[in-house]
Amino acid sequence: MNWETVIGLEIHAQLKTESKIFSASSTAYGAEPNTQANEVDLALPGVLPVLNKTALEYAVRFGLAIDAEIHHFSAFDRKNYFYPDLPKGYQTSQLFHPTVGKGHIDIELENGETKRIGVTRAHLEEDAGKSVHDAYQGMSGIDLNRAGTPLIEIVSEPDLRSPAEAVAYLRKIYAIVRYLDINDGNLQEGSFRCDINVSIRPQGQEAFGTRTEIKNVNSFRFVEKAAEYEIERQIDVLESGGKITQETRLYDSDKNVTRSMRSKEEANDYRYFPCPDLLPIIIDDNYIESIRAQLPELPDQRKMRFVEELGLSTYDADILTSERELANFFEDVVKAADGETKLSANWVITEVLGLLNKEDKSIADSPVTTQQLGSMIKRIKDNTISSKIAKQVFNAMLDSEDNADTIIEREGLKQVTDSGAIEALVDEVIANNPQQVENYRNADESKRPKMLGFFVGQIMKASKGKANPQQVNELLLKKL
Repeated sequence: MNWETVIGLEIHAQLKTESKIFSASSTAYGAEPNTQANEVDLALPGVLPVLNKTALEYAVRFGLAIDAEIHHFSAFDRKNYFYPDLPKGYQTSQLFHPTVGKGHIDIELENGETKRIGVTRAHLEEDAGKSVHDAYQGMSGIDLNRAGTPLIEIVSEPDLRSPAEAVAYLRKIYAIVRYLDINDGNLQEGSFRCDINVSIRPQGQEAFGTRTEIKNVNSFRFVEKAAEYEIERQIDVLESGGKITQETRLYDSDKNVTRSMRSKEEANDYRYFPCPDLLPIIIDDNYIESIRAQLPELPDQRKMRFVEELGLSTYDADILTSERELANFFEDVVKAADGETKLSANWVITEVLGLLNKEDKSIADSPVTTQQLGSMIKRIKDNTISSKIAKQVFNAMLDSEDNADTIIEREGLKQVTDSGAIEALVDEVIANNPQQVENYRNADESKRPKMLGFFVGQIMKASKGKANPQQVNELLLKKL
């Protein structure tokens, strides 16, 4: 049977506030366990929460960025359940009246087409604490530092039809929250993670199949692998005559499997009811428009500008705008290179990103500064060095803070552009290779370009790579 996959994501993005959503406790990562949870985070008797206004602003900022409805009235609810890392016995969230309603984003598919993915809602809520299972022999510990940390939960429509689409959507949301500067983007610390809802149905069937939810996946690669495994598992179950159980599952990245965690609770199991300690949020158009006026240039807008104003290909612009820091790095290189865009794009994508990807590092860890790279690109552009020599300059920059001019001078790498000196090298190579010259002159026109490479190689070798390749080619063709 042909099966169709249906995927929806629930993304939890930790908001980049200095304090928690309902208290003044710090949200800084890495503090000693249980040192950043106060009476409000623990819901001790008699305490009252107060909404963090920056968290609300960040939620609205996100909603505007995805062209979503911003509700003038929103309110908090209590989601009641017992778990050791939830000291209140409930989580404060927004079920009935979220701040951000329906919106959408557009993703690029592998075939180059654009697909619109609906966003159902993005609601504010508080994070729970953390259970630690590997610190004590035979016991678990509870760290409540994270309890009360502000989140927005971004719920997609079930519009995704493959793991690749799910990853493209996740990357796009990730880029947006980073461009907005409302999330620090640190996947390892759990500040951007998602739950994956997966179901399958026979091709052409309108009704959805029974779905499973894979909890707390915090890597783009793991999202793809977890979804792929779960799709195959569900197909195997159905094709062997079984039924899919609606349940919550965990992804084991070491074994690349999903495992059952618990049967899926329905919403009414949580006994949601309006939070009696928090007033509803009322915002007006002036508030919304004041936030809209502060929105930065977003990924799609920046990509369009890179294509239309800087003359980059769509492919290059897509890579360079995938992260805000990378786009900033590229634009700083262009500025340092006196506006040379295409060479800057090639060097950033091929050399800088190539190097960082090998070492699994981010652009913030670049061993070459934007000023260094820009200074080198200027020297390629004015023919001081060739692209081949530039590789030597680039490699020298990896272990030095020197700019291109200093390295070129110190290493004697300046390109030979003296036509008299190059002509002498051409004459010498032609004189030393009479048989190759005769073969070239007797060859068909179609074979000559390949044969020309022999002479070019000999001349470049004699000049230690410093001869201007364009001048070499022009003089060679003339002489031959």
